[in-house]
Amino acid sequence: MQVSSLNEVKIYSLSAGRSLPEWLSDRKKRALQKKDVDIRRRIELIQDFEMPTVSTKIKVSRDGQYIMAVGTYKPRVRCFDTYQLSQKFERCLDSEVVTFEILSDDYSKIVFLQCGRFVEFHSQHGHYYKTRIPKFGRDFSYHYPSCDLYFVGASSEVYRLNLEQGRFLNSLQTEASESNVCDINPVHFLFAMGTAEGKVECWDPRTRSRVGLLDCALSSVTADTEIEGLPSISALKFDGALNMAVGTSTGQVLLYDLRSSNPLIVKDHHYGLPIKSIQFQHQLDLIISADSRIIKMWNKDTGKIFTSMEPEHDINDVCLYPNSGMLMTANEAPKMNIYYIPVLGPAPKWCSFLDNLTEELEENPESTVYDDYKFVTRKDLENLGLAHLVGSSLLRAYMHGFFMDIRLYHKAKMMANPFAYEEYRREKIRQKIEETRAQRVQLKKLPKVNKELALKLIEEEGEEQQFSKKRKHKNLPSLLKDDRFKVMFENPDFQVDEQSEEFRLLNPLVSKISEKRKRKLKILEELEAQGQEEEEEPEGKASDAESSESSDDEKGWVEEVRKQRKLLRQEEKLKRQERLKEDQQTLLKPQFFEIKEGEEFRSFKDSAKKQKLMKKTLEDRLKLEEKLGTLNVSDTTVGSKQATFKLKKSEQQRKQQEAEKRHRQERKTLRRSASHLKSRRGRGRLFH
Repeated sequence: MQVSSLNEVKIYSLSAGRSLPEWLSDRKKRALQKKDVDIRRRIELIQDFEMPTVSTKIKVSRDGQYIMAVGTYKPRVRCFDTYQLSQKFERCLDSEVVTFEILSDDYSKIVFLQCGRFVEFHSQHGHYYKTRIPKFGRDFSYHYPSCDLYFVGASSEVYRLNLEQGRFLNSLQTEASESNVCDINPVHFLFAMGTAEGKVECWDPRTRSRVGLLDCALSSVTADTEIEGLPSISALKFDGALNMAVGTSTGQVLLYDLRSSNPLIVKDHHYGLPIKSIQFQHQLDLIISADSRIIKMWNKDTGKIFTSMEPEHDINDVCLYPNSGMLMTANEAPKMNIYYIPVLGPAPKWCSFLDNLTEELEENPESTVYDDYKFVTRKDLENLGLAHLVGSSLLRAYMHGFFMDIRLYHKAKMMANPFAYEEYRREKIRQKIEETRAQRVQLKKLPKVNKELALKLIEEEGEEQQFSKKRKHKNLPSLLKDDRFKVMFENPDFQVDEQSEEFRLLNPLVSKISEKRKRKLKILEELEAQGQEEEEEPEGKASDAESSESSDDEKGWVEEVRKQRKLLRQEEKLKRQERLKEDQQTLLKPQFFEIKEGEEFRSFKDSAKKQKLMKKTLEDRLKLEEKLGTLNVSDTTVGSKQATFKLKKSEQQRKQQEAEKRHRQERKTLRRSASHLKSRRGRGRLFH
């Protein structure tokens, strides 16, 4: 059980720790528990509280006995009995579930809205009935007085299905093009729906007429918030008769009083991600809002943060167990998380032992070991683009570097190099193929990289081998066969550039040294052939000859280096002249362009950029827009792709943002200088 604390609020993660495979026998499980301390200490509150791959929605029945969750893959629903602390049943479905609702107090009546426009009804024994709605649905609500189901989705209509009569009724015609979420007030049964245009329409089910309209997109834009694009409504929840919370796709939560069109408070998550779930906690007057990255708890009167949680995996749904401090989440992972926060309320009746357990932990605090931190140096921070975090609470200085959260490290690494895994995978595949090729019969072939260098080494090795055989010396190891230099003939990054300035200046010296080596080998071979026993005199003569030859060689390669330098200077001059000629030609030959009707002339650069973009393929254009930040492609929970385009900022907005950034930087420098002066004055007083 992991314990975290933020703002002096302790959060106990009851699903932390490793989970054992289902196919293990009881005997092996007991053996593992004896050996592994982590498995022995873990708390399995509900047995097998997980999904095969992903869980999308999670809800609690009104009597509090059953917890129901849907997920993939394959599409299924699982019901867990809290009194037995285990799974009660599991049912597989034909298609993935968008959302579901428990109509009865227990699990005997359930309605599922599925991806393929299907609405499936389940009773206590299992599947009961299946029907279809005209357009794809995104959410639905149940109106208890009239037994009507209200479906909203990719249409301007709100479909009504009466469960008492068993037929569709006349739909509600709205002004919205599409609707994302809906909810019915539990007190006066007002029906509200959130649209893709960022508006909330309120309807009276008795008269089937619209009674109110809220423009939440306009209200979400404040002086502190930065929004790119039109925000749509992604979450909606009523609290009592008068309060309503609205979540937008840009990460804002707006709290309304139904008697006013202006929001009471606007809370920004500062992540720019759509709000997935909104819950109300009445004991402490808190609002629990969640996007895919973080769960925030804040006061609904002041907006002050109470605490927050950031799980490992992306969040799909949040469920607060009624009248308790237990919180459950559906994630992009097999295991569904369970959190217990004693400040919010007591533990449920079926797990009342949690109160005693947490009290014992608070009485006997143990030293925590930080295994979820990564050690990084300043160079690593610069490579990841996190050098600006030095001095903040996200980095803890230690020795010659810093400790940082492993989750932040992985996210920054993915942002810095998103294609690292693909490159690593390609490199591993290439290495495996080369290993299999090495087992075959190999022919003497030159490597792909640095062929000339390899040929030169092979020739030199052949000559040295012949000389060593005659002298009966041991053969020296080959550079081509040495593993330390293997990469030099495999990786194209080590390719010798013969046209570079360094190579052209050093090549005369290298060639002269190789010629000198060849001459030495020839002289030694001649001496061996003559069979001279005394080696002192010829060596003296050879040294004199070598000294004269070396002086001639030095003069020769110095002259060659000078020639290469002259050639390089001439090449640079020719390049400059060609550039000047091209500039003169462009100046002397003006070009005229016709402007199309209805278009304004801005600059030649814009038209040239547009022509280049039109020649490129759609894939290249999308990649370019992703780099510029005007396009964002993401995977939805259903498995489809979602592309969001951001509007380009005008020049005035850019200038304003640049001015604001400069102003912030100036304020930071002034604060730092003031704090530095205060610290100096304090030190001076201490010394006096």
